[in-house]
Amino acid sequence: MKRQKRDMSARAFKRGYLAGISGKSKDSCPLERSESRQEWLNGWREGRTDNWEGYTGVSGIHKLPNITA
Repeated sequence: MKRQKRDMSARAFKRGYLAGISGKSKDSCPLERSESRQEWLNGWREGRTDNWEGYTGVSGIHKLPNITA
């Protein structure tokens, strides 16, 4: 049985979020397509905000269901 591919924009957002929460620079975005790159940057911004507000480690677990795709 074939698996369906995930939504690429949701996947880019999730990867950007994970990069942002871990403190990586937005210059580390690996994507070149404008739509995917924008979603990655949106995720990165949200991840950085959560990092600054202290939602890292155990205190950030409640946010994970919102970004899984």
